[in-house]
Amino acid sequence: MRKTLIVTNDFPPRPGGIQAFVHNMAVRQPAGSIVVYASSWGPRSDAHRRETERFDAEQPFPVIRDRTTMMVPTPRVTRRAAEILRAEGCDAVWFGAAAPLGLMAPALRRAGAARLLGMTHGHEAAWAQLPASRQLLRRIGEGTDTLTYLGEYTRSRIARAVGPGPAARMVQLPPGVDEKTFHPDSGGAEVRARLGLTDRPVVVCVSRLVPRKGQDTLITAMPRILAVEPDTVLLIVGGGPYLADLRRLAEATGVADSVRFTGSVPWAELPAHYGAGDVFAMPCRTRRGGLDVEGLGIVYLEASATGLPVVAGDSGGAPDAVLEGRTGYVVPGGAPGAAAERIVRLLGDEGLRRELGAAGRRWVEEAWRWDLLAGRLGALLAGE
Repeated sequence: MRKTLIVTNDFPPRPGGIQAFVHNMAVRQPAGSIVVYASSWGPRSDAHRRETERFDAEQPFPVIRDRTTMMVPTPRVTRRAAEILRAEGCDAVWFGAAAPLGLMAPALRRAGAARLLGMTHGHEAAWAQLPASRQLLRRIGEGTDTLTYLGEYTRSRIARAVGPGPAARMVQLPPGVDEKTFHPDSGGAEVRARLGLTDRPVVVCVSRLVPRKGQDTLITAMPRILAVEPDTVLLIVGGGPYLADLRRLAEATGVADSVRFTGSVPWAELPAHYGAGDVFAMPCRTRRGGLDVEGLGIVYLEASATGLPVVAGDSGGAPDAVLEGRTGYVVPGGAPGAAAERIVRLLGDEGLRRELGAAGRRWVEEAWRWDLLAGRLGALLAGE
């Protein structure tokens, strides 16, 4: 059995989508086949240290933490990764995010790694657009055996940067969804009751609060939605630096009474918050000339698993998580009118909501389950 060293900055308890992606893939690999070399997380405080230590002790594999909160491929980090590789008897390396740690690939191959795999996400697609980082991405592609990609949007951009040889070795490997955690009976009724929303139409958005995600587009769309469905509530779930701006926008738009902010929600409560909605909407948009872009948008698939129709933005790979007209709709990012039109249509047609929600649930079960995708990763690490 091949033994794999995961080298990553993106690992829980640090929150985030890539962190959840890497962890969910890791825990589904065969027992005894994984060792993790990860950065530390959070402020240098006893509370964060204890949280990390508790998390690491609960894992079914060794987790070795670097002293830094963000590893870069310096000589020291490279030497440490090589030492762990040899000491743990690993013969494969999996970079949780190919850029920049994949630059260590040649050194780790010399240390004994027979198989090197790098996962790419949205930020590698951004790297591909800048001359200096594009050259580094090419070096990563040449040093690894396989680069994975989320969907066609990220593949097309990364492939142009890494060159024909590495591009020919790229394989699609998106994150999955835990269909046993995200399901139609996840507890949404209790959340609605607690928030006083039992008899009201609810549009839910679950995401980090940053401009790219499009919560501002939803708030700006609310007057149009309320003109047709006057009892509608926009439920914005998540925390982030954009919160104060969004609150001010809701006040300025005159819809503050119809917008609820939950703040950050514990992971265990997220499925119920999805389930509190009638429609899921996150009309994400691309910003900064393509440098700030949605890699995939796993939230759309989590909503589909919960049985909700989705309204997505057209940023990057977000459309890959929606079957247009079958599980939901894709609208231009930053277009309140288009978002309002689709949301109003869904709120006004319960049969359509049920049809699209059921189709989304089937799609997740057929194509996006973690066990299927983790098996695909295992085969790639084995060189199959």
